[in-house]
Amino acid sequence: MSLSKILATAGTQFDLRTLRAVRVLRPLKLVSGIPSLQVVLKSIMKAMVPLLQIGLLLFFAIVMFAIIGLEFYMGKFHKACFSNETGERLGDFPCGEDWPARRCEEGICKKYWEGPNFGITNFDNILFAVLTVFQCITMEGWTDILYNTNDAAGNMWNWLYFIPLIIIGSFFMLNLVLGVLSGEFAKERERVENRRAFLKLRRQQQIERELNGYLEWIFKAEEVMLAEEDKNAEEKSPLDVLKRATIKKSKNDLIHAEEGEDHFTDVCSVGKSNEGHSPASVGGLCSKAKGSGS
Repeated sequence: MSLSKILATAGTQFDLRTLRAVRVLRPLKLVSGIPSLQVVLKSIMKAMVPLLQIGLLLFFAIVMFAIIGLEFYMGKFHKACFSNETGERLGDFPCGEDWPARRCEEGICKKYWEGPNFGITNFDNILFAVLTVFQCITMEGWTDILYNTNDAAGNMWNWLYFIPLIIIGSFFMLNLVLGVLSGEFAKERERVENRRAFLKLRRQQQIERELNGYLEWIFKAEEVMLAEEDKNAEEKSPLDVLKRATIKKSKNDLIHAEEGEDHFTDVCSVGKSNEGHSPASVGGLCSKAKGSGS
């Protein structure tokens, strides 16, 4: 049988559109963006093993009280008051024939009544006994069960069974679940806070290391620059300094001489155009000035 036939057969028998229901899990992506939800989910995941141990302990306690209930109340919830004339049931409550059980004011106490809560609440076998004890532990209608046992067996010793059941099963066992969840949540929150503090401290240390390295590099660069300046100052001899001063002075004299020549040239040109001086005198002065400048 080919693969295409197998896929065709599977497609006819199974509607792949049902896989679209997986899209309802998309809102779980929000957990990655909310740190508080991450802490809660991680706390619940880490509390699974302790919760399993507490669940086993709670189950053993329920079975123990269920066995005790079998010994005390087996078959006692099926007697009720029936009319002697019509044979109809006179009330929705169990009764008993012996004191201190509840007796019928009218009619006779006899079987068979299915029992309270449509026959679910009873101690006839271990399964119904466990279910009844669990209902008492959850404190959902446990007083009705207590009243039914008082009607069926009397109210003298029933408190010895129900008070330890409520204290141990409800106040102690179920609160252990909350205690474990609270403890794991506190541990996870402390771990997250410690991690944040560690990351913050590591970041500060990294910044300090970078700053110290930068300052050290600056100090080394300054030391190198100072060493180069000292080396250059030692290489310069007094003779080199004198030569440089002489060259600078000669350059300054040359610049001043050129400026004086340009000044006399301007004077000569102005004197020639002046009518108050003779051309011979002006020409003699200019020739002398050129001779002295050369």
